Amino acid sequence: MVGPPPLAATRLHLLLLLLCCCLAGGASASPAAAALRRVSPRASPGGLCQQLLLPLGYPCTEHTVETDDGFLLSLQHIPHGKNGLADNAGPPVFLQHGLFQGGDTWFINSAEQSLGYILADNGFDVWIGNVRGTHWSKGHSTYSVHDKLFWDWSWQELAEYDLLAMLSYVYTVTQSKILYVGHSQGTIMGLAALTMPEIVKMISSAALLCPISYLNHVSAGFVLRAVAMHLDQMLVTMGIHQLNFRSDMGVQILDSLCDDELLDCNNLLSSITGENCCFNSSRIDYYLEYEPHPSSTKNLRHLFQMIRKGTFAKYDYGWWGNIKRYGQLHPPPFDLSSIPESLPIWMGYGGLDALADVTDVERTVKELRSTPDLLYVRDYGHIDFIMSVKAKDDVYVDLMRFLRAKQGWHSSY
Repeated sequence: MVGPPPLAATRLHLLLLLLCCCLAGGASASPAAAALRRVSPRASPGGLCQQLLLPLGYPCTEHTVETDDGFLLSLQHIPHGKNGLADNAGPPVFLQHGLFQGGDTWFINSAEQSLGYILADNGFDVWIGNVRGTHWSKGHSTYSVHDKLFWDWSWQELAEYDLLAMLSYVYTVTQSKILYVGHSQGTIMGLAALTMPEIVKMISSAALLCPISYLNHVSAGFVLRAVAMHLDQMLVTMGIHQLNFRSDMGVQILDSLCDDELLDCNNLLSSITGENCCFNSSRIDYYLEYEPHPSSTKNLRHLFQMIRKGTFAKYDYGWWGNIKRYGQLHPPPFDLSSIPESLPIWMGYGGLDALADVTDVERTVKELRSTPDLLYVRDYGHIDFIMSVKAKDDVYVDLMRFLRAKQGWHSSY
């Protein structure tokens, strides 16, 4: 009897493995899965402004932009702090969140330690980006979130389409070059976008929290296990194109990855990002009301390609797919040396970060033509840079110093 072809057999094996893992995970929920089930996502009406900013007295307006490939993205504008003057706005600063996060990430720490509030209170004209697929950006001119094609994107499209659309809108409205601030995936998008002349011309300086262009030295146990299990291929085989850890299937996947004696998921955050010295644990339930946001399986696969191949390049469709899309066998790299030497760049990174590893950050710095301002915080992990109980003093004071110095502007606040 002739068996199935090797590729079909491999896919069947992966499918059965994930199904078994999910069933096993459901039997004994990990602490992380229990927390996700315990705290329900916030179901309040209205957008980010209505839910987070306006109740605290901050001015905030909602904006919608459409990308060239039809996605409808939500932007929020906070022109000044709650005690500021409307005619005294400083330079525009654009904040771009990371993976499985949304624009809310800049506001869910305490008001005294959240970068979004701090920048507004210090006179900056704050704009918040939300990429496709997040709770705040679920619209499309043709597709719904239930369509496979809605999720046919990776961080490459987030850089080439989402950032282009959002930054172009802010640039047009403000008639001013923009200060770019990104965290984690927001730095992957930012660095890729800064190699594009049509985007870099709109940027006056860039501040990157936990900068990532290479992922060769990722040491996070959760991530390494997912890569080793070929989780990305399993999800594609099962026809799962939206990766949502608030769904039943997403929680089961989380359980399956944590169901291992070698992977301690009692502190899932540490398993994913590395140790965080100063995470504001008093805000965890509030954090879980908003996050994690959905992303696409294709995006996860692109990130895993970076880990496996050690490259900072466009999505790899395989030889034939690459020839059709790029006209070459291998996906083109994003050339960091093409970022203008004249563009001021600031980078904040931590010694405990298991995603933006110090060695990979140093490689990024070496490939840039300019010499970035660097802030190294030895005991900081990946999430500390946005959720630390002392983020303002440890990180944001220096970040604002950089933004002001490169803009030639001094706040009166």
